[in-house]
Parts: sequence; C-alpha cells; structure tokens
Amino acid sequence: MRKHLFPKPYADFVMRMRVPSGFLIGLCFGLLANPTRESLVYGTLLALPGLGIRAWAAGHLKKNQDLASGGPYAWTRNPLYLGTLFTALGLAIAARSWAVFLVTLLVFALVYLPVIEQEEQHLLKLFPGYRAYAERVPLLWPKPPSEPGEGYFDPAMYLKNQEWKASLAFLLGMGYLFWKT
Repeated sequence: MRKHLFPKPYADFVMRMRVPSGFLIGLCFGLLANPTRESLVYGTLLALPGLGIRAWAAGHLKKNQDLASGGPYAWTRNPLYLGTLFTALGLAIAARSWAVFLVTLLVFALVYLPVIEQEEQHLLKLFPGYRAYAERVPLLWPKPPSEPGEGYFDPAMYLKNQEWKASLAFLLGMGYLFWKT
C-alpha cells in the first residue's frame, strides 16, 4: 500500500463534498455542452464500458459485510470508481467541452482520490485480510489478477446497491445531449 497523498482533514471534507461536486459537474455539463453526433458516439464508446464495470462491481459488493475480492475486485480495488471515471469522461467527451472534461478530471483527482484513501482506511479496520489484498491488487488502474478472488455476481446485490441509478443518470445525460444536438 502507498502513503497518503491527502491530509485527513481535507479527505474528511471532500468525503462530504462528493454529492455537491457531482452537481458542479452537472451544472458545467448543462451549461457548456456543445455535442455533435460524433462526440455522442465517441463519448458513448467510453461511457458504456464504465457503466458495465460499475454494474459488474455492484453485483459483487456486500458493503461492510464481506471483502469483495472476486470479479472486477480481482483486477482493481476500486472498480466502482474506475467505472465512474470512464462514464463521467465519456459524458464529458459526448458533451464536447474541454471545460467539462477538465472539471471532471479535477473533481476526480481532488475529491474521489481522497475519498478512496479514506475508504481504504475504513476497509483496513473492517477486514483483517485487506492489507494482503491491497498488496496484490492495484488501487485503481486494473491489471490481470494473480488469483481469481472469491465471490460471484449476484443480480440481487446489483439491485440492493441501487446501481441502476448510475445507468439512469447516464441515460438522462445522454438524452439531454441528444436533445441539444
């Protein structure tokens, strides 16, 4: 595991700012989007795999009950955040706005990365095997697993984790962009 990049007070603050930062991206997206048919295609090609990663991860995740180490969690410790990044950048590409793209990257770097660090500290306390898992599986960018991990995709967990909301938000965003085109 690596050292912390962000001081704990800052990470605590941005943990509470996740939702408002999403509204900031949404506001920029709504005001600055200038989509074309081509940008919609390219953005969708990046966003859909992101949604797929999120769905796959949500079907493996039993929050605060079991350490998810199978499926996408064998490839990366944070598949939900990786999927979020792909989906958000896909929407930014679809919007065809450098400002939206840069705001999305900044929010991810300054809000989501500290949140990931905070969650790692929580998981270290909650699951005794987390440290060994973290030494074997990369933080964010995936790599083929050295071992398959445990668990399976459970559609009931996908629903319980309310992952369908990410797909709905994507459809609403893309609908807005199609309307604006």
